[in-house]
Amino acid sequence: MKPVLGIAATGLVAVLLWKVLLVFLLPFIGIAAGFLFLVVKVALVGVMVCVAIWLLRRRSRREESPV
Repeated sequence: MKPVLGIAATGLVAVLLWKVLLVFLLPFIGIAAGFLFLVVKVALVGVMVCVAIWLLRRRSRREESPV
């Protein structure tokens, strides 16, 4: 019965440490998520600008070529 109690105690300590560390690490997880969303937003704005430039160039080429 002793080995089972040791394993159970180890599991209980691990769960308690996990809960305590999660509370301390939660702000860092939030900062990382915020930074990730910022990078995604900047990338989307860059893609929108590239698409707008591509469309304007395509439209100006059509107007210049006489058909």
